[in-house]
Amino acid sequence: MLSDILQYDFLRNTFLTGLLIGIIAPLLGTFIVVRRLSLIADALSHVTLAGIAFGLLLEKKLATTIITPLYGGMAFSVLGSIFIEKLRGVYKAYQEIAIPIILSGGVGLSVIFISLANGFNTELFNYLFGSVSAVSQKDLFTILGISIFVVLIIFLFYKELFALSFDEEHASVAGIHAKRIHLLFIVLTALVIAASIRIVGVLLVSALMTLPVAASMRLARGFKQTMILSIVFGELAVILGLISGYYFSIPPGGTIVLISIIILLASIGMKRFNFTFKGRGISNETSRSDSEFKRKRL
Repeated sequence: MLSDILQYDFLRNTFLTGLLIGIIAPLLGTFIVVRRLSLIADALSHVTLAGIAFGLLLEKKLATTIITPLYGGMAFSVLGSIFIEKLRGVYKAYQEIAIPIILSGGVGLSVIFISLANGFNTELFNYLFGSVSAVSQKDLFTILGISIFVVLIIFLFYKELFALSFDEEHASVAGIHAKRIHLLFIVLTALVIAASIRIVGVLLVSALMTLPVAASMRLARGFKQTMILSIVFGELAVILGLISGYYFSIPPGGTIVLISIIILLASIGMKRFNFTFKGRGISNETSRSDSEFKRKRL
């Protein structure tokens, strides 16, 4: 496969894109899992599917590429993330209801747009489950830009995101603009999901954002350690998944998810033998962050 990667541009684009997705998806997924918002990834992935179907509909009916499926998916995903944040403000006592509302809307729009486009085709199938040959150079540059933006935002707002992940109330008391940071975070999530669809597929992208994190949480004993291990596991799953998908001529999304599950099961087995990394546990780090905010509050 290495010789083919060097020879064919589409394989090189796919491999480089996979490496980028293997970093940003688990990186952002660490915050998502800790904040117990894992279902947001599922909701936004279905909204992204609606955007992709809308882009394909425009291409087919109007013969225009003004809005490509990838950019259509990004636009719908970002709008869906903003609507989720708005609904969380409307239903303050039941904020989690915003997620199934947006998910249902995304599914409904997807069915309508797909039906108007006269059903499934090969390109839509690639968006659903990923493809080894679907990533163009333009897609690669777009995903590279998103990756740089995500890493930069997390680097600049790491303390704020960390504080909001463990105790939003204390973070607000400490002077952090919780609403603004949360809106920025959910928009980042939307962009990462839209960027990942080429490799993993719309229906499986949430797995890449949660499974590596779940595996790392069984072994790591600190938040930063969990983040680093989740990126390692994500990269391993993406690389092995792409190689498997290439040699077996199957969509890489399925193989990436299966390898992620194998890594998760292995981490659970290692935990049973008391294999852990040295350092503070996430629970300990949570307690420490809580105590720091309480002291600041006093």
